[in-house]
Amino acid sequence: MPDWLNAIILGLVEGLTEFIPVSSTAMLLLTEKALGLSGERWETFTILIQLGAILAVVALYFQRLWSVALRLPHDPTSRRFVLSVLVAFLPAVVIGLWAHDFIKKYLFESPLVICTSLVVGGLVLLVIDRWRPAPMRDDAMRFPLVTSFVIGLFQCLAMIPGTSRSGATIVGAMLQRCDKRSAAEFSFFLAIPTMTAAFAYDLFKSYKHMDVHDAGVIAIGFVVSFISGAFVVKALLDFVSRHGFAPFGWLRLVLGGLGFALIFSHVWAG
Repeated sequence: MPDWLNAIILGLVEGLTEFIPVSSTAMLLLTEKALGLSGERWETFTILIQLGAILAVVALYFQRLWSVALRLPHDPTSRRFVLSVLVAFLPAVVIGLWAHDFIKKYLFESPLVICTSLVVGGLVLLVIDRWRPAPMRDDAMRFPLVTSFVIGLFQCLAMIPGTSRSGATIVGAMLQRCDKRSAAEFSFFLAIPTMTAAFAYDLFKSYKHMDVHDAGVIAIGFVVSFISGAFVVKALLDFVSRHGFAPFGWLRLVLGGLGFALIFSHVWAG
């Protein structure tokens, strides 16, 4: 299969799964395996196209975020929102820097870990969606700092591949009585610093595996990731308001089962 077509497929997978609770990392690894792609070149490619998904959030929330930035010097509410996102981001910085190499070397090389995380996360979503505490908060820009910090701790669970960054943060928010819509929206806001930092750090460590001849392929994946990510962010809030997160829980169970089938048939090993 030509590289440009692989880039389109991987860009779609990244954009469509980054912001829903099914683990974009697991989906990308499964897709790479299905396409027969391997090696550090494609690992670095998937890191670079994450920027497209990040910019999709910024573009869709630009007016709101720009308003916060303009009011920041004189508006306590704006300062409180920015601080809440930074407080939620902090645990990932500390644990990510400390455990990055271990996670990349061991956990990302373990299909069993990835598939187990998919299944466990799916069961958690099904349970939380049905028996969550009654919500008391519905504005993602006004979460208390303690609530934000706990969400940030939950986000660290996503360092285990297959867990899902958005899934972990959404569950953490709902357990603290945030409604489904605000939980998903705060997950979008938190994605901006978290994914930007992860992108910059991984790019610094992995850029040498790409060369100028890969620029076109990266550009294709970036654009597809941006467009598909924007579609998901725009549609997800209305979807979860109507249907909750149970459909994603069932999807995780199906994908985890598929992964186990690949492992036991010796198609996916590591």
